[in-house]
Amino acid sequence: MPWSIVTATTALLRNQAAKYTILTPQVYHRVMGGKRNKAKKAAPAEPIHTVPPSSIQEDEQLMDSLLAELEARDQSGKAAPASGTTHPTESVQIGSKRQDSKARHLARQARKAAALAQHFSPSNPEATAEMEGEIRQEAASIKRTCDELGVQVHEINPDGHCLFSAIADQLALLNILPPSHANYATVRAAAAHYMIQHPDDFLPFIPSISGEDGLGATADTGLMSARQFEQYCLSIRDTGAWGGEPEILALSRAYNVAILVIQGGNPPVVVHTPNGTLVDCMDRHAKVARISFHRRKYGLGEHYNSLRPKNALATVTDKIQSILS
Repeated sequence: MPWSIVTATTALLRNQAAKYTILTPQVYHRVMGGKRNKAKKAAPAEPIHTVPPSSIQEDEQLMDSLLAELEARDQSGKAAPASGTTHPTESVQIGSKRQDSKARHLARQARKAAALAQHFSPSNPEATAEMEGEIRQEAASIKRTCDELGVQVHEINPDGHCLFSAIADQLALLNILPPSHANYATVRAAAAHYMIQHPDDFLPFIPSISGEDGLGATADTGLMSARQFEQYCLSIRDTGAWGGEPEILALSRAYNVAILVIQGGNPPVVVHTPNGTLVDCMDRHAKVARISFHRRKYGLGEHYNSLRPKNALATVTDKIQSILS
């Protein structure tokens, strides 16, 4: 597979991860490959908060148009393979009827990645300008909410552990964890342990990696089997696997603290509480953990930062900028 496709596939997976972070179970399954959630297990006590449907629909419409354009160009611009030979990558993309479910899933991913790579390539200045505008708009929206709360972004290293590092930083500020233990390894272990101990609260919201037709998926549901779920939790604990909505909820319950996620979309603040109790998300003095979610900060990938109280210098700087603007 060409390096451009590998890079684009990584970007696509980041974009999909960003989507499922704050999705309803129904949309979550559709985005990640599952068609419907037919599981009859009980949902967790706290509902999963939603991202505006318009944002999801716009992304899907963009993806559909990109795929259609790419397919049209492929059909008109490619010559038939000589002497009946076919390149392995082309075989995956064509989607032979004899391919198994995992190969079909990889073919879909490769074509989507190719479409994204073409759309956001340096030779597409309009798409680049559009992306840069979205990044600026998201940053401005997050800053407005942070200003109202009297907090500022504390940058977290974008190394795959950002969610857990951001929450660890908040737990240290709240004196829930001592500084020596406030790191992503400790927080990853806590999230994995809680999820393993409460599988019924999380399993209905985590689809099989390849969806309903994926290898190892439970019959007709597209969900992970019990064994797959255990492996998923262990990957959260032991690897650099990205965390999202399930892990935030698990950590809120494990540490018995509300976790507020400030984002650029609507609602501007997503609240996760241990027991579903109401929290005033705009109360500056509430003892809660605050992190920011950046969908566009690093191009197509998601990122989390910690939000710390503003220092005196930041407050003065903001006032000067307000006067000059």
